[in-house]
Amino acid sequence: MKFLNFGSLNIDKVYTLPHFVKEGETLSSDSFEQYPGGKGLNQSIALSKSGAQVFHAGKIGKDGLFLKQKLAVEGINVEGIVEDGLITGHAIIQVTPTGENCIFLYGGANKEITTEQIDHVLEDFNADDFLVLQNEINGLDDLINAANRKGLTIALNPSPISDTMKNLDLSKIDFLLLNEIEGQAISGETSPNKILDHLLSNNSNLKIVLTLGTNGVVYRDKIQEHKQEIYNVKVKDTTAAGDTFLGYFLSMISQKADIKSALNIASKAASLAVSRKGSSSSIPLLAEVLGKDA
Repeated sequence: MKFLNFGSLNIDKVYTLPHFVKEGETLSSDSFEQYPGGKGLNQSIALSKSGAQVFHAGKIGKDGLFLKQKLAVEGINVEGIVEDGLITGHAIIQVTPTGENCIFLYGGANKEITTEQIDHVLEDFNADDFLVLQNEINGLDDLINAANRKGLTIALNPSPISDTMKNLDLSKIDFLLLNEIEGQAISGETSPNKILDHLLSNNSNLKIVLTLGTNGVVYRDKIQEHKQEIYNVKVKDTTAAGDTFLGYFLSMISQKADIKSALNIASKAASLAVSRKGSSSSIPLLAEVLGKDA
């Protein structure tokens, strides 16, 4: 079983500030650091570190070659990444002393995906494989339709939320992994139970993983529901927490773990990630996760 992550590749520019910048305010940053990033890149690294066979497809500019090199070093196949984008996507990230972050993105080459690239990449995948998607690239409808025709298992993380996500046909999605804010935007509901009820009432075959911050995570499909509490750690940076959780959860599922075990291991991995600074660099290895005390 292979994972194809057709996803974003960003340069993360991280500024440490006393608090998030307010309207009309100018702040001096305490520090500046630059990392490989993008939800796609982070999720591919999480998948790889959890033991999955990962192929990453996407687009960068010449300024982003180090992102491709980073993935290759992590054991990820990068043949699906093309380098003819105008400028690599990037993110401006504000991080507070308590580890909270806010992010704005410029899509750049992530928004230059073509149908020709999609068709070429998907030639090497079949019904035994997973396709992982986020909302940081263009062409999601084309990707979903093409992957569905080939019978791939499709996992979608609808982040960052947008009108495109609100109107997306979820009938071809197998796993929907989202946070409470994204769930509210898509469903129009406010409570976790009503979010899940709404999503499943319209798409009964969905397998939904709804993360709830400090309240943990809940999984629901048409026959079962499971909840998982968080592991309390000292938070340094939450940037890659959700991506780490997603990668580990899907990897465990692909290895035939039951839902409760997959949620538990993914939560452990995310707790280790938030206890470290950085995005992709904070993602733990499987041995670290399995060695973490329950």
